[in-house]
Amino acid sequence: MTYTIAERPGTNQYYEEVIAQGVMPLRMMRIPSGTFLMGSPDDEIDRSDDEGPQYEVSISQFFMSKYPVTQAQWQAVATLPKVNGDLNANPSQFKGDLLPVESVSWYDAVEFCDRLTIHTNRQYRLPTEAEWEYACRAGTAAPFYFGETITTDLANYRGADYEELGLSGSYDDGPEGEYKGQTTPVGHFDSPNAYGLCDMHGNVWEWCQDHWHDNYEGNPTDGSAWLTDYEGASRVRRGGSWDLGPRCCRSAYRTGNPPINRDPFGFRVSCSGQRIIQDTTPPTVEVA
Repeated sequence: MTYTIAERPGTNQYYEEVIAQGVMPLRMMRIPSGTFLMGSPDDEIDRSDDEGPQYEVSISQFFMSKYPVTQAQWQAVATLPKVNGDLNANPSQFKGDLLPVESVSWYDAVEFCDRLTIHTNRQYRLPTEAEWEYACRAGTAAPFYFGETITTDLANYRGADYEELGLSGSYDDGPEGEYKGQTTPVGHFDSPNAYGLCDMHGNVWEWCQDHWHDNYEGNPTDGSAWLTDYEGASRVRRGGSWDLGPRCCRSAYRTGNPPINRDPFGFRVSCSGQRIIQDTTPPTVEVA
């Protein structure tokens, strides 16, 4: 059987944020403004009701890190002065400088962004849920930015059947594959989307700003975070991970957890171009 994989077109603009000497910089990819349909169509394989109804969202330009935050990047920021909370410098279950940081709470991720903001004098934050899906899709409408299916040659997820939970290691008519049993270094799979982002499908769950809602009825249409007055509300996480099957890696798949939860969750950071803090020089944008 032949599977069609989307090719990555064109070039991408980005800037690099140096955090510390000897640590891989944060490569911040420019995500252009645009409009897209958020959520999944009724006929998408393995769709959940919380992925709808589909609706149109307009997104303003912003920057998003090419990869999830790595353990080396996390450790460098963890040494910076505290803003609101303490950070464990080495929280991850799987150890490695280029592995994504995991086992961090939503509050930990926000503290990272706050420390980085003060250190760089640029406003870093978690992406909103709408920004995350828009950036993941990168102009596509299929279940994955690769196309209609996914393989373990393209992403890190549980490619073998998860018999205890009755979950398949394949998606639709796609093949089963490898189960690595842990995270992989960021960029291990040379399969960026059209915006130059990697690891959007699988590897590690990623926190978003938004509070959890059971569906998209009443969701903002401007890409802003959808919040409630309840501070303890579950926060959205996206992207799937190394330990679950391909259905959770879909662009539209969403779930939520309490913000204090430190299960193996990670994150990536965003920066709004129009939010460069006053009296600073915006970073030079390069072309890859």
